[in-house]
Amino acid sequence: MLNIKILIVEDEIIMANDLKQQLEEIGYEVVGITGNGEDAIKKTGETKPDIILMDIVLKGEIDGIETTQQIRNLYNIPVIYLTSNYDDKILERAAKTYPAGYITKPYDHIGIHTAIQMAALQTPKSRKNKKINV
Repeated sequence: MLNIKILIVEDEIIMANDLKQQLEEIGYEVVGITGNGEDAIKKTGETKPDIILMDIVLKGEIDGIETTQQIRNLYNIPVIYLTSNYDDKILERAAKTYPAGYITKPYDHIGIHTAIQMAALQTPKSRKNKKINV
């Protein structure tokens, strides 16, 4: 189940590169890194990732929550928030975008790997012809 393309949206370049390295070591394909919402929307259209790892605080005109809303409306791609911001107001705003996950920094590779695997179940290609047995 590792054939998953990931876009990283993180404005701290050292953290983004570290995350990219961790993901590639696990076996994921990182299709790009960007640090602002406008570029994230553009790169999503260009690279067609399966999952997006999104920081909430970004450089530029729009934050990660607004970026996620626009991406969900345009492409319906699952987003996992990676953020150091955790308060009720931010969590309430983020919840309205129906994220596939919300991980607070500092994070560990096991937590990210688990969140990605769960989010992968929400991708359109994984939902095709799948029956849900409860």
